[in-house]
Amino acid sequence: MPAPTDHRAIVIGSGFAGIAMGIKLKEAGIDDFVILEKDDDLGGTWRDNTYPGCACDVPSYLYSYSFEPNPGWSRMFAPQQEIWDYLRHCVDVYGLTPHLRYGAEVTSATYDDTSATWTVQTGAGDVLTARVITAGVGALHQPRYPDLPGLDRFEGTSFHSAHWDHDHDLAGERVAVVGTGASSVQFVPQIAPTVAHLDVYQRSAPWVTPKPDRGIGATEQALHTRFPIGQWAIRAFVYWALELRGIGFAISPRLMRGLELQARHHLDKQVHDPDLRTRLTPHYQIGCKRILVSNDYYPTIVRDDVDLVTDPIRAVTPTGIVTADGTERPADTIVFGTGFEVSGNLTKMKIVGRDGVELNDRWGRDGIGAHLGITIAGFPNLFLLVGPNTGLGHNSIIFMIEQQVAYVIQALAAMDRRDADWIEVGQRPQRRFVERIQARLSESVWTGCQSWYLDENGRNFTLWPHFAWKYWQETRRLRTRDFAFGRTSR
Repeated sequence: MPAPTDHRAIVIGSGFAGIAMGIKLKEAGIDDFVILEKDDDLGGTWRDNTYPGCACDVPSYLYSYSFEPNPGWSRMFAPQQEIWDYLRHCVDVYGLTPHLRYGAEVTSATYDDTSATWTVQTGAGDVLTARVITAGVGALHQPRYPDLPGLDRFEGTSFHSAHWDHDHDLAGERVAVVGTGASSVQFVPQIAPTVAHLDVYQRSAPWVTPKPDRGIGATEQALHTRFPIGQWAIRAFVYWALELRGIGFAISPRLMRGLELQARHHLDKQVHDPDLRTRLTPHYQIGCKRILVSNDYYPTIVRDDVDLVTDPIRAVTPTGIVTADGTERPADTIVFGTGFEVSGNLTKMKIVGRDGVELNDRWGRDGIGAHLGITIAGFPNLFLLVGPNTGLGHNSIIFMIEQQVAYVIQALAAMDRRDADWIEVGQRPQRRFVERIQARLSESVWTGCQSWYLDENGRNFTLWPHFAWKYWQETRRLRTRDFAFGRTSR
């Protein structure tokens, strides 16, 4: 008999990926699983990011599970609280609460060849075993801080946008915002009217396009509730409209020209000062970095009490920030909108596969990669959700998550049919997939600039270089010939 385990499966993380995995495990008749969450509540990205103005930049009609549409979205781009409430709703509807374990940050996961089991240790000292692990740890939860000399001597208040200090009142203060990414373009317009002065420190200008946002009133919500097919039709329209943008991102970058003209017109229309407009104009092809959507960011930057600072930061003083030209600007509070440690989202924990090989070492030697972004040779019974090269620059990540979860369920069913204790992808299929994806990426729009999509060697380990439907096509059927199956001594 195989060694007993505490659970059939352990799911790591309770964001969109982990919750979807839990729902589909139950639907597949697998009730013996636990969802380990490092924090004291569910929600992942939408629990952590509570900064003013936080909202999704994907249309809300797409930002829900296909099997659980939400007719109650209040806007075309849903605010953070509504998304967090939606995830709670899904947990309640599908009965996941008994499976959730909070304060259980996974510090290590070790595979045992003899018993074909994983042993998981948490920061709280708990030890659990399982046949299968699915890791839905996400990419946007470990804040990244810039290495600024003198920051430790700053006498004011400082915090990251992902850890917003709601107890600290910014009213009447001189505030410095470091970074102009997706979070900053949302919270900068919200805090500018309340502070005494705002300095926005920009390293490189982002491309910003208009945000086609609007409210969704009670009548429209009622119609969606009564006639779900209408919401489905809008969802389908939005999905295919965004898929068309994928042509420019991954297939023919020259087609991005139309989107760039739209962004330039948006900038010209809202910023009339030629010098400021020049400093707000990116020097890379649109799409190479994340495209931002906002109607109020540029109008905020042109305010008299807001300064855009493009000189590099030299150091932080006890009372402000000094730039490379020697100018010191006073600051009472520094807010970092500097993104996340994307490459560390999984490697922060110690994952040990066959023969004692650590995932950190494997990826450090070969580069970050996984077959279809889900399975890794040498790490049986380990499945990644939102793994390498499955992020999207043009559509909804929820679509990708659903395909990955369905793929994992297929793999578990294949194990059951073979009475197998373990499943492992082959080295050759994984290598072929990674090489093919990297070849496509080398011809994409993402190669012409430095961005968080790339690792320190300039290799894009983040994005899927094709249409989202193409990923569905590649994952809709598990190719069992790409895998080895086995049993322990019984």
